[in-house]
Amino acid sequence: MLNNSRPIDIFESMKNLLKSRIVRRILYFFAAIIIIIILLNNFIIPWYVKSPETIVPDVVGVPHSEAIELLTNMGFDPMVVDTTYGENYPPGTIFLQKPKGGERVKQGRNIFLFISGGEFVVYVPELIGKSILDAKFALERIGLKLGRVTQLPSDKPEEMIFDQQYAEGTTLKKGQTVDITVSAGRGGGTIKVPDLIGKSLAQAELILADSSLTVGKVNYQISLTLLPNTVLDQYPSSGNKLNPGESVDLFVTKSSEPEIPDIPEEDKEVDEE
Repeated sequence: MLNNSRPIDIFESMKNLLKSRIVRRILYFFAAIIIIIILLNNFIIPWYVKSPETIVPDVVGVPHSEAIELLTNMGFDPMVVDTTYGENYPPGTIFLQKPKGGERVKQGRNIFLFISGGEFVVYVPELIGKSILDAKFALERIGLKLGRVTQLPSDKPEEMIFDQQYAEGTTLKKGQTVDITVSAGRGGGTIKVPDLIGKSLAQAELILADSSLTVGKVNYQISLTLLPNTVLDQYPSSGNKLNPGESVDLFVTKSSEPEIPDIPEEDKEVDEE
């Protein structure tokens, strides 16, 4: 019986296999790895091992321009990484380097530098009009502390800050204190201010008149729940003392309905015609 099978042509099979794109990529990849290994073994590693070593100079505390110049002249490659607040070093000087000064490293190595931005400063917030507790929180939130609290009689509401040691926007170092002056109310009087909150404006006027006091400025605020002319707040608050004839400012509700302006009599006559 005749055998009709053809002999396998190895070279023809290899030729067909190399025509595959995937096979070619795999071969290129391994060829690249072999070339890299040869370069490392014969050129890069021997050069690195034989390259001279030197001691890193200590540039901490040195102005950054001088530090960069010094390191460059010594064959290093200085790189500024970041500028950070450093309380112990003047602004613009190096406060940290890696590797540290005194270490023995290969020449040409990168030296990473951190520049001091000086002491961290914050801006004093506006405290006037706040309570002591609110001021304390506002200061602590940015790293400042509440200092001496002085209470003085004033025409401001009781317990309200009406003066502060440093004006808003003043720069201070973290941890510094800010003194404040708090209103003790309108002190020195003989008449105790009555509680007017919840009363109508007419009732408040009568109550104040009975106490030898008067209604001061009336501030109207819209309310959807209370009747118009209801006292929402007062200044000074109840319990403070005033002198006879002094006034109490009131915050009073008003209707949310739009006000209809009065029509002059002349215009009314024209409309009727």
